[in-house]
Amino acid sequence: MPNANKAQAGRHFLQIPGPTNVPDRVLRAMDRAMMDHRSADFGALTLRIMPRLQQIFDCAATVAMFPGSGHGAWEAAMSNTLNRGDKVLAFDNGQFAVSWNNVARSLGVEVELIPSDWRQPVDAAAAAARLAADANHDIKAVMVVHNETSTGVRNDIPVIRAAIDAANHPALFLVDAVSSLASMEYHHDKWGVDVTVCGSQKGLMLPPGIGFNAISDKALAASEKADMGRFQYDWKPVLTMSKGGYFPYTPPIALLYGLDEALDILLDEGLTNVYVRHTRLAEATRRAVRGWGLELYCADDAATSDTVTGILMPDGHSGDAFRRAALDNYNLSLGSGLGPLADKIFRIGHLGDLNELMLMGSLCGVEMALGDAGVPHQKGGVGAALAFLGEG
Repeated sequence: MPNANKAQAGRHFLQIPGPTNVPDRVLRAMDRAMMDHRSADFGALTLRIMPRLQQIFDCAATVAMFPGSGHGAWEAAMSNTLNRGDKVLAFDNGQFAVSWNNVARSLGVEVELIPSDWRQPVDAAAAAARLAADANHDIKAVMVVHNETSTGVRNDIPVIRAAIDAANHPALFLVDAVSSLASMEYHHDKWGVDVTVCGSQKGLMLPPGIGFNAISDKALAASEKADMGRFQYDWKPVLTMSKGGYFPYTPPIALLYGLDEALDILLDEGLTNVYVRHTRLAEATRRAVRGWGLELYCADDAATSDTVTGILMPDGHSGDAFRRAALDNYNLSLGSGLGPLADKIFRIGHLGDLNELMLMGSLCGVEMALGDAGVPHQKGGVGAALAFLGEG
């Protein structure tokens, strides 16, 4: 076992589900002097970014960008489309879903929750039944997290869209794609999403600091009637000024330099190839977990995430103590359990700027740390992952 009190040589393995590793190309792109954000050069930069960003969201409309995080993008999605006192239908299926619901309540929105087993995808049939019973259309929006970062469970967005349509309900469809966009297949327009929420720090391979809203025509029309107070997150000035490549306030200039480069990286690889790479690395991670004799938190094999894997700790063992061993002994950062899952699970992030060798280094660290922390497990998880990757 390495001496945890000594300085650690080599690179840090950041294997949390966000922020993710920032590629060297993106770091170099950001390492530039600031430019005048009212200059022609800056306008050209933003106008160069926008059509490629639309490819990532797979949407025809301009994507609104804001200085801020995914929480800010959540707030923007709701404050531009809803009124205080409006009712939304949402799901209790993970810590980030809970957080989004809490933001809604803080804005004066009434949240009606469909209870969910955090280990399973959300119940689209229950949503369809509730919407069908809403004869007066009191429910103004349906909110769902595409890929629940806290659990590693993926929700089927087209199925939920079909449930809304089956009820012939006019509710807006708001989707959090923070830990799925640019890593897992996503289609804003094709899937009938009205507002897609995202942040810069995961699949887009940037530091935190930019929030995104992809907006449908229906959501844009709703924003004309929404009377909820908003300023920084108001779509209208953002979308108006973005036509010339500008922002109504000082933008995160360095992050836009980085976004320009990150979009090149993603589109040079090809989005289909990006999705295939993430699926492959996710399956290798799941093979390792099963090889260790541990239990995936997601109980539905068809709903496992391709960007983060949650792993249950054996009874009587601390997830936080295990993660400390991984960090202290191998300079490996793993995701913690959040909310009611605190200390009960750990999470391996496998998204963004990641390849087979980087993942295998992290899985080796996990297997060694399991032994150091005295967590009951079988040897061979790393071997199982290698065998899968060796299949081609």
